[in-house]
Amino acid sequence: MSDMQDLTLDEVRALLAPILPRHAAFDGWRPQAVAMAAQEKGVDPDIAALAFGKNAVDMIDAWFANIDTAMLAALAPETLASLSVRRRIIALVEARLDLLASDRDALRRALAILALPVNAPRAAKLAWRAADTMWRAAGDVATDLNHYSKRATLTTVYASCLLVFLDDESEGHADSRAFLARRVEDVMRFEKAKAQFTGAAGGERLSLSRFIGRLRYPAI
Repeated sequence: MSDMQDLTLDEVRALLAPILPRHAAFDGWRPQAVAMAAQEKGVDPDIAALAFGKNAVDMIDAWFANIDTAMLAALAPETLASLSVRRRIIALVEARLDLLASDRDALRRALAILALPVNAPRAAKLAWRAADTMWRAAGDVATDLNHYSKRATLTTVYASCLLVFLDDESEGHADSRAFLARRVEDVMRFEKAKAQFTGAAGGERLSLSRFIGRLRYPAI
């Protein structure tokens, strides 16, 4: 117990974030979920409450940050380096879906909260952070307009996949994986068409901000 009491607030958030969703699935993204997670890990509930506050979005933020970290741990840099850019992005999104698979009820609750108008700025920030983390893991070093267009496009692709994933009962979430592959392929076809039209060099890039308008799913 003394070791738990010596944890910083950041360490408490990191410790409890992975198990918060299993409690949020039943208690909602509320202080009760934090209290249950704290009890499970032997953390002082008052310290846990201080670490997360009473804001549901702060709890969701901590969980999503943990997903970012776990995704990077699941895919070694050398593994990603051996793949094409297209396959790197697909692998990263699939890794996220695998990590979310056991907590889809909590994810459904979380997305409903983030969809509220009052939470729109924070939701956009979280979505951008996920896309940025994936692109950096994929080796992207762009600093020009492509830096922003790549992340905007991936945010939309990922959001559309989440909507499918929430109700996907196929084995191994095969339907979600197939949907993801189609969305990425759509982007690549549009990229190639644009390169031919403009005379630009080919290559595997997800950098088309114009393509966002073709995806009829909200960014979450």
